[in-house]
Amino acid sequence: MPPGTARYWSWLFAAAELRAPLLGIYALGAEWQALTDPATEISVAHLKLAWWQDEMRRLAAGSAVHPICVYLTALPRAAAVDFTPLAAAVAAAAAQVSGAPLERSADLEPQSRALWGDPMALASRLAADVRDEAGLRDCTSALAAARYLSNSIRDYRREAQAGRVPFAIDELMAAGVDNDDLAADPPPPRLQSYLDGLRKRAAQYFETAAQMLPRAQRAGQRHLLVLAALGLARLNSLAPPSKPRRLKDLLLAWTTARRAH
Repeated sequence: MPPGTARYWSWLFAAAELRAPLLGIYALGAEWQALTDPATEISVAHLKLAWWQDEMRRLAAGSAVHPICVYLTALPRAAAVDFTPLAAAVAAAAAQVSGAPLERSADLEPQSRALWGDPMALASRLAADVRDEAGLRDCTSALAAARYLSNSIRDYRREAQAGRVPFAIDELMAAGVDNDDLAADPPPPRLQSYLDGLRKRAAQYFETAAQMLPRAQRAGQRHLLVLAALGLARLNSLAPPSKPRRLKDLLLAWTTARRAH
């Protein structure tokens, strides 16, 4: 968790019992995110993700070997938790590396939920019993969709250069956007209009995530509120945060966590 990232602030201001589970889940996410990055050689990514799929089976069976997974199994509530969502996350990452596009806009939420939403909900279960599973799932699902859209807006050109399309095919066709548009710099007007629309959708997802978390869980799950607040604030500036930006992020994370109490 590099200092200044949204994950870092969410961990720093998380409830005490959630910091250890979050550390493990964020560490796994960082491993898989590095493999899905367009800069990673595809054959290497496939090989390592295949190993991770085997490791997720070992984790579910209680025989994990990777240090992060061993760390997770040592958490006090590990025996009471189903680790299956992590296997689905690796499968979703492997599909992304393969270049399998989202055929329809309706595929966004299931894909993003598998990649990030369900693992985030798992972190909460590793910390304590969840009183409202539906509310937690709605919150983490909306956060995951917002994160997917934010990352796609930031990285779509790099993805296109690697032969991958992060956006839903039916949406691109409706907007008249083709592969050449995705590689163009600056983006042509029709693509820019599409990206502006995605930003609005991402903002709605971030706002929905904050609204879906039940009031009784807001203090204990305040790290999710921090992620939503920071994600929304950063939507129009997807570059790495500068020092002034980090100070603003710190203040926003702190005030969001305080208001959750």
